Amino acid sequence: MVADHRSPAGRQRASPPTDSAAAAGLAALAYAARREYTGWDYADGMSSRLRRALPFDNRWVNLAVQETIKRSPVNVRPLFLVEQRRNFKGTALFALAHREFDRASLKTDFEHAREATRLADWLLDNQCPGYSGFCGGHRHENQHLDHRTLPTEPDVVSTAYGVRALLAAAEYDPEYAAVARTAEAFLLEDMRYREVEGGAKIDYYPKDTADHYTLNAGALAARTLVDLYAHVGDDPLRERARKLLDYVVARQTDRGGWYYRDPPDASHLSMDTHHNGFVIECLQRYREVTGSRRYDEALGRALEFFQDALFEADGAPRFDESTAYPRDVHAAAQGILVFTYAGDLQFARRIVDWTLEHLYAGDGRFYVQKRRFYTKRITLMRWCQAWMAYALAVYCRSAEAGSE
Repeated sequence: MVADHRSPAGRQRASPPTDSAAAAGLAALAYAARREYTGWDYADGMSSRLRRALPFDNRWVNLAVQETIKRSPVNVRPLFLVEQRRNFKGTALFALAHREFDRASLKTDFEHAREATRLADWLLDNQCPGYSGFCGGHRHENQHLDHRTLPTEPDVVSTAYGVRALLAAAEYDPEYAAVARTAEAFLLEDMRYREVEGGAKIDYYPKDTADHYTLNAGALAARTLVDLYAHVGDDPLRERARKLLDYVVARQTDRGGWYYRDPPDASHLSMDTHHNGFVIECLQRYREVTGSRRYDEALGRALEFFQDALFEADGAPRFDESTAYPRDVHAAAQGILVFTYAGDLQFARRIVDWTLEHLYAGDGRFYVQKRRFYTKRITLMRWCQAWMAYALAVYCRSAEAGSE
């Protein structure tokens, strides 16, 4: 694990994991398992059977339906007959959560190894066909202003977590790693890995023609190559990851964070919390695997910005560097992961406690957001359950090791 760059002490102890954090993480897994890891998702409005029954297909109508469902303060998905599906990235996160709990000493009702491999098998069966290697994407359509993504279309981010899940399952059966290895060809060929001035870039989607670059996606592609390098040790994997990260790190702002896109005005998002967390986690992983100190200065500034600008002192996540609300469960989960990997279990525990107090229903369900005047009491299978199950599993395993 990467030590906390802000503290000479580095790793800090936390409460033993056999408490509310472990109970909530296991309950979140149980909630998901009872439903076969199937549910609603953050931007799944295009899966509405009412929309699909319309006698025409219009981009603006699609956007209106999708955004109404996504932004409503109450869950209107049943009214719109939105289909509940199993999400590719969510399934990967659940598999990773099971692997983490399996490696801990907690006694649970799950056969975690069996569940992790069962979910890995589902990822293999539901990867996107017709590409150069293993890959995956969201299993519902998504309408953007300039294009529409399809259920059969993969993306860098979903693939990154799918690869991590297969490599985790390789601890039980090495054949999973052989399939994960093929994701390199997908990244290099289908996603157009290419060297540019100051590093390298990669597409978010196949045949991406956008005139902007999504920075966290580039970092996650680098993380995928690093994860593969950790298993097979091929130097070109490490070098390509370094070049992708060089490009991302060069776009770090003076404050220490990253805008969502390059150029910044290509997105309504600013330096939001969970996407900055993605970049930081990728830098942490690069250092952990390679031992390189290449990004230490950037990582130190990023961690300082992440804590000071994107979290409150009590562990509450902010939306971005200038806006507190909505306080999102995904941002909380990413914060738990980043500070756990940094060895700052004390601050990770603050985020855990804030989340359990403000966004946990108490029966395994997590809510999506706390707004300024109300809580958005909607439970989404990937955005809420998968992320929190995984984050709490990682935290609990690390806290257990720290308390020994």
